[in-house]
Amino acid sequence: MVGAIKIDNVTKTFINKQKETITALKDINLDIPANSFISLIGPSGCGKSTLLRQIAGLIAPTSGSIKLDGVTISSPGPERGFMFQEHNLFPWLTIYDNIAFGLRARGIFKEQKSRIDEYMELVGLRGFEKYYPHQLSGGMCQRASLARALVGHPSVLLLDEPLGALDAFTRMNIQDEILRIREEKNMTMIMVTHDVDEAIYLSDKIVVMTPRPGMITSVVDVELPRPRDRSDADFLKYHGEILKQLKFGGFKKEPEYSI
Repeated sequence: MVGAIKIDNVTKTFINKQKETITALKDINLDIPANSFISLIGPSGCGKSTLLRQIAGLIAPTSGSIKLDGVTISSPGPERGFMFQEHNLFPWLTIYDNIAFGLRARGIFKEQKSRIDEYMELVGLRGFEKYYPHQLSGGMCQRASLARALVGHPSVLLLDEPLGALDAFTRMNIQDEILRIREEKNMTMIMVTHDVDEAIYLSDKIVVMTPRPGMITSVVDVELPRPRDRSDADFLKYHGEILKQLKFGGFKKEPEYSI
């Protein structure tokens, strides 16, 4: 199936300014099925964003491999959309031109420009084509960022804590939009988050990671029907379980999971 990811024994190290070797991730093994929603959760500095950037092809593992549909990831590609923590829209471009930027960069704007209207409609931005980022709210800019990540029809959408700076109401609204788009477009989504409620609300499975060096302490199956009720007793049970794991878990030496 399109959008399946295999992470095989990935370790990532960096050299800091003091010439010391820092291990950000150690022995990460995951099989992520196509069309699933996975959240990575763990303490700050545990390597969640580093892992996401390796899946994106922005940085390479020190050892191990990451494959998308059986092909080793060695660089960024249009089959992986990326939504950053900040919207990163170009302030000198209109919303329309920001969303169109990737299509123009790939030289396929003329053939595919109908996608821009499609995705502006999909994220609720129809009518704002000629606006500039500074004229829109933070939530609307994140919607534009989401449309920009989706317009190339990726099989995988990578979300690096993109809703953390939004107010609670806007955040929940965009969470629902992300779920709707995922169901409509049938794609794999992987999100980095520090928000336990967000992870439970969105995910099929939650990958709980240890403090640095980042390892996998557990994978939690979220077996709740959709739409999910954040006040439901079963929802709150998951919340307590994951908080407990984040506080007390995280030291399994050789974690390996297929999800």
